[in-house]
Amino acid sequence: MTSGPGASGTRPLHPPMLTLPALGFGLGLRVPHYEAVLTTRPAVDWFEVLTENYLVPGGRPLHYLMRIRERYPLAMHGVSLSIGSSAPLDREYLRELKALAQRIEPAWISDHLCWTGVAGRNTHDLLPLPYTEEALANVVERVRTVQDFLGRRILLENVSSYVGFRDSGLTEWQFLSEIAARADCLILLDVNNIYVSAINHEFDPLEYLNAIPAQRVQQIHLAGHEDHGTYLVDTHDAAVPDPVWQLYAEAVVRFGPVSTMIERDDHIPPLEELCAELARARALCERTLTQRGPAAGGANGHGSRAADARPRRALLRSRSRRRAGGSS
Repeated sequence: MTSGPGASGTRPLHPPMLTLPALGFGLGLRVPHYEAVLTTRPAVDWFEVLTENYLVPGGRPLHYLMRIRERYPLAMHGVSLSIGSSAPLDREYLRELKALAQRIEPAWISDHLCWTGVAGRNTHDLLPLPYTEEALANVVERVRTVQDFLGRRILLENVSSYVGFRDSGLTEWQFLSEIAARADCLILLDVNNIYVSAINHEFDPLEYLNAIPAQRVQQIHLAGHEDHGTYLVDTHDAAVPDPVWQLYAEAVVRFGPVSTMIERDDHIPPLEELCAELARARALCERTLTQRGPAAGGANGHGSRAADARPRRALLRSRSRRRAGGSS
């Protein structure tokens, strides 16, 4: 007689967790903060480092990185993988990526679900993909190749977008979830990017959150954006705004205490200011878990939906917005 999980034909109550243990609350490591990190030992649990800044074999950035590595866990975050491109994967970049990972031993490696160039040209931008079966199959094959080469799962981050493709037959959250399942990769969920795209494309950000498989969410990004009235632009150059904090609270209910970091790429303030913002994230996470959940549990349990839909419309602007730029 067959025994064990699934022997009766029923599915397990909860899917298995695939993520690594959470690191806590972190910051992006930026050049102006190198000395302050080493001298003040701020209350930061970990740092995310921009991969491309450290691919050279020596120099000042790598010197500081190796010193900071002795004191804090690190995660690598790149912008050059171009996982959605139709151009061949950059094998030289992959070799440099692997060499850096072997040197600093990051907790994980991430990049963006996008394309950055084709035919040997780099746009230096994170360009969105059409949400089609053809694009999905291409990304899945490339992710598998990268993971085989690196010998580990990678994380893919959702990007913000401003136009859509007429041929898209899937939603963004369906596209991201299906790639994670088929390629067996993990997800870096940028809550600010979800909010920006939700306003620009007029979808419900909670529907996005509730569709993402909790067992694959390894990390969360928080950041700021610019409000242009009829649309938002993801800039990562300002403090996290209130609507993004509200959406983060919903993400905590959905996913639990996932590793979270504040991302600031321009107009970088003093380290103390970012640490204060990070403390707000930590307090909000703890308060939300105490008051509301987690309903989904994230790394510590599994559920199907955020606790309730009360903030659903509060997350979207009360005034009517038109989609910026039409479709492409």
